[in-house]
Amino acid sequence: MTMGFETERLEEEVPMTMGFKTNEASSSSDALKNPGEDDPFLGQKKQQQLSSPLKTFANMFMSLVGAGVLGLPYTFKKTGWVMGSLLIISVGTLDYYCMMLLVYSKRKLESQSEDVKISSFGDLGFAVCGSVGRIVVDAMIVLSQVCFSVGYMIFIANTLVYLFNSSREQANTKILGFSPKSMYIWGCFPFQLGLNAIPTLTLLAPLSIFAEIVDIGALGVVMVQDVMIGIKKKPSLEMFGGFSIFFYGLGVAVYTFEAIGMVLPLESETRDKDKFGKILGLSVAFVAFLNSAFGALGYLAFGEETKDIITTNFGKGLVSSLVQIGLCIDLFLALPLMMNPVYEVMERRFCEGRYCLWLRWLVVLTVPLVALTVPNFADFTSLVGSSVCVVLGFVLPALFHLIAFKDELGWYSLAVDATLFVMGTAFAVYGTSSSLIKIFSQTA
Repeated sequence: MTMGFETERLEEEVPMTMGFKTNEASSSSDALKNPGEDDPFLGQKKQQQLSSPLKTFANMFMSLVGAGVLGLPYTFKKTGWVMGSLLIISVGTLDYYCMMLLVYSKRKLESQSEDVKISSFGDLGFAVCGSVGRIVVDAMIVLSQVCFSVGYMIFIANTLVYLFNSSREQANTKILGFSPKSMYIWGCFPFQLGLNAIPTLTLLAPLSIFAEIVDIGALGVVMVQDVMIGIKKKPSLEMFGGFSIFFYGLGVAVYTFEAIGMVLPLESETRDKDKFGKILGLSVAFVAFLNSAFGALGYLAFGEETKDIITTNFGKGLVSSLVQIGLCIDLFLALPLMMNPVYEVMERRFCEGRYCLWLRWLVVLTVPLVALTVPNFADFTSLVGSSVCVVLGFVLPALFHLIAFKDELGWYSLAVDATLFVMGTAFAVYGTSSSLIKIFSQTA
């Protein structure tokens, strides 16, 4: 028994009735036809090399760990270190459950017909809700993944400004009419054009493995420094924040587990699909532990002085500077991975499912343009997490699972899915409104 239903039921042959049209005939020429609304995103990539378990773990880890982790110490300052840790662990557990709901729903629908192939979140949305389901999922995937990439770019620019232009005079210096932050953002742009031209997740895996090594090393050094500083300063710490701050912390926690859009593409490109659930579980558990430790130790070191990006709390010694540069490199290399689902959507919609370099470059251009308009990193993560991330991460997986298994779910699984749907919807509405009120009150 897994997630409230028997996995062997996936092998049952049931007539296809929910969205995907079955092909009357199949031949080698199928791969040459233009994709229709009922074709999977990765239908034209059947011959590509599949990812090993190590590559799958690397891509999943890089999808889960992003710029949001660097705002966790600031969030823990607001929520308290106990509440913050509980939020991270709870959200990680629910996130894994909902990711597996997507996988089980995919396999259930694929088992109903040999002609049905689901390779993305949008494919699944179409399978259960038709064209409306695909459009809703596609729009939210594009919005969320672009926002994650914007968060990466904001962190990179802010860190470089802190390292090299921290004085007031340097920060106000204009270079060709641009501020230092703008120059760093636009300086990354040409290199991102090259990285985002890489067509598949499997080819991105070596970069992910390298970035993962850099990321773990850099975060490890930061946590060691946090412990050393915390032992010396011993700041006063809060265990729990007020109820009003709970939703703020929950939004940031959801944002830090930012891989819901990558689950089905990664599962489709995995060589050994029987091990995917275990690989995903290990990735989520490891990231949940890492996020909790990172947030708690950062708050432990600086207390009420904790800033919205923790690395700006450190001085400019050699070790601190190398750590911050390492984190910048990590996020710089991870950005193409986060943008991959966006390209899947855009190329399907506008290029008949074919690889399109100019469209990718046009999408990349939106990242620096949006990053230049975001005032506060932590508030931005809370807003994105409270809105599209909650809907994608909890509401839609529960809804799709309910529809896919509507005739087979026991009362327990039915109650869990219904609860996730209702509570996720309520939190998305309340969390989004409260985050917007907070942002507008600061800019007023």
